[in-house]
Order: sequence, then structure tokens, then C-alpha cells
Amino acid sequence: MGPLDGVKVIEVAGIGPGPFVAMLLADMGADVIRVDRADRAAGGDPSAPPVDVLNRGRRSVAIDLKSPAGVEVLLELVDRADALVEGFRPGVTERLGFGPDVCLERNPRLVYGRMTGWGQEGPYAHTAGHDINYIALSGVLAHLGRAGEPPTPPINLVGDFGGGAMLLAFGLVCGLLEAQRSGEGQVVDAAMVDGSALLMTMMWAFTAMGIWNEERGANLLDTGAHFYDTYRCSDGEYVSIGSIESQFYAQLVELTGLAEDYASRGEELPHQMDRARWGELRERLSAIFATRTRDEWCEVMEGTDVCFAPVLTMSEARRHPHNVERGTFVEVAGIPQPAPAPRFSRTPGGIQRPPSHEGQHTDEVLSEWLGIDPGRLAALRGDGVVAG
Repeated sequence: MGPLDGVKVIEVAGIGPGPFVAMLLADMGADVIRVDRADRAAGGDPSAPPVDVLNRGRRSVAIDLKSPAGVEVLLELVDRADALVEGFRPGVTERLGFGPDVCLERNPRLVYGRMTGWGQEGPYAHTAGHDINYIALSGVLAHLGRAGEPPTPPINLVGDFGGGAMLLAFGLVCGLLEAQRSGEGQVVDAAMVDGSALLMTMMWAFTAMGIWNEERGANLLDTGAHFYDTYRCSDGEYVSIGSIESQFYAQLVELTGLAEDYASRGEELPHQMDRARWGELRERLSAIFATRTRDEWCEVMEGTDVCFAPVLTMSEARRHPHNVERGTFVEVAGIPQPAPAPRFSRTPGGIQRPPSHEGQHTDEVLSEWLGIDPGRLAALRGDGVVAG
């Protein structure tokens, strides 16, 4: 039973960040009900769950939200919920009949979470977009990548999941805590453009300090520094180095033989923070790392304070001894996936169930949450209002 045990959440099915919000809450013990489209409920063998692990941990009901009767069923669920998560464009839920005003009038304690890319207002609010666009406008993407190369999107981790889903999950929990004190709910507007901008707070601070500039790949943490980068090994694999502090850098110099490399040429090792020579130092380190395999460098550097780790693929990360000992990855219904995080000492989270087929729990949830009798369930199903 996780720390959110007893909290009831409605997730109106969407893609990407919305499901991730719901997954995070379910992992922490919340009873999350995913509302799927009725026309997608094609049955499915519960013993062979879907493989989309973003949908783990919650039950699914299938409702036709384009019908007034279907919206009424959703609103009956809202009456008994603590929070709702939706990821439509601005104005869509209002048009369908379950916007925040309607929901909060029926359930004043509800925390209504909205996930969008651009936010609920602004010149871009009603236009389409994806993670790459949101982090471009927020001032993040321009700073990702190497000098002289185009900006490199970090998959869709910064906008969709970091700046979007995780901040909405944080906002929902904040709203739930406040509602316990005030008895009143509210709307949480999580925009990926806002959240990804917030993730750059340290870079704004560094800029104010005069230690960060807007030239990509020229700063301490953006591959500008030779001691904070990845290096290719003789087997084509990579290692990561983050030897920022002087004592850690000293170990890097010692274990790579960088000082000896300079001495063999009759040269003196440049100072770590001599930016004018970072490029030269990177070239020397690149040549040194290319002399051994990744596993050989692991033998040299693992367990030291160089700030070192091998660069692993997903499948390799799952097998690494550190992650194995911590249980960082688990397997549910035969599907490998990351374990819930963070960890709690007294009320640990956990994966409540594998992903559900659309509408797999329609009868169960409507009976449990709403007390709907079999006769009404049959009528709703016969009218196409619910399915599954």
C-alpha cells in the first residue's frame, strides 16, 4: 500500500505524458481509473495483458464521451473522485461537457489536472505541437548538443515527461494536500513549455553569475568541458565522465595517465579550467579512451571518485549489477520495465497490476464506485454508452 493509498483518480485516456502521470500516481498506491473510448473496447484476454507499460497499475472503463449519457456516467465517477487528469487541447473537455467548471460544481474538492504543450492560453495555445516544439520555444533545445552541430532533442524526456508529466503529478499531489486543509479543489494547468523552462532554472542562475553563455557546447555541462562528456572506447562503446570537482579531476588525470601523456611530449598539463584548451584536452582524452574497451575502463574506474559510468543501453542497464541489486528494473507479466520510484521506507509503492485492455473493468468499476446495478449496466451497454 503506497503513500497515495485511498486516493481516487480518474484518467481520461490520452497519449504519452498523460498516461505517465497516471502511472506515477498508481505506482504510489492511488486507485486510478482509466477512461478509454468505448469504440476501442474490443475485449481481450486478461491473462495476456497489453505490453504498453505506461498503462500499468490501473483499471479501465470504456465510455462513449461523445454521448450525453456517457458524459453523465463520467460525471458520476467525478462525484466520487479526488482528482482527474486530462490531456486534451484547451476547450475540448468544456465542449464535451466535463470541463473544470462543471466538474468542480459537482465535486468542489476535486483537483482537476490539465496537461497541454502550450498551456491553456497564449498565441500557440490552440495549435498542434510535440515535445520538440515545446522545448524549442522554452529555451531548452537551443542548448542541447555539441558546438557546431544542430540542437539534439533528448528523445521526448524534457517536455513530455520531465517538464510535463512529472510536474503535473507534483501539482496534483500539491492540490490534494491543499484540498485536505481547505476543502476546496482547483485546476492544475501543467504546460510543457512552462515545465521545461523551469527545468533550466540552474542555467538561468549560471547566466546571472556570468558562468554560462548561449553558445551551444561551450559550457561546463553541455559537452563544452572535456571532463564532463562521453568518450568512445576501442570496442565502439562509450563511457561517461563527470569529473567536475578538482579532487575528482585529479583522479581522472591519474587513472588515464593524462599528465604522463603531456609529459611524454615535453609539455605541461594545462589547468583544468583553462577553457581555451578544453578542445585540446578532449582530443588527448579521446585518444587515451580509444586505447581500451569499455569493460577495461570499467575495471580501472568503477569504485573510484572519477565520477564515471559506462554508457549502457536499456537492456544493458537492466543487467548491470548496481541496478540488479537495487531492483531498479522489474518484470511484470513477462515485460521488463522500470520499477516505481522514489522509494518510501514505510509505505512503499508498487505496480498494482499490468496494463489493462480497454474496458476490461467497466462492470467492476461502475458497480464498485457507483453502485450501478446489473440492469442499468445492461441498458448502458445496450445503448453503446459503455463497453468492455
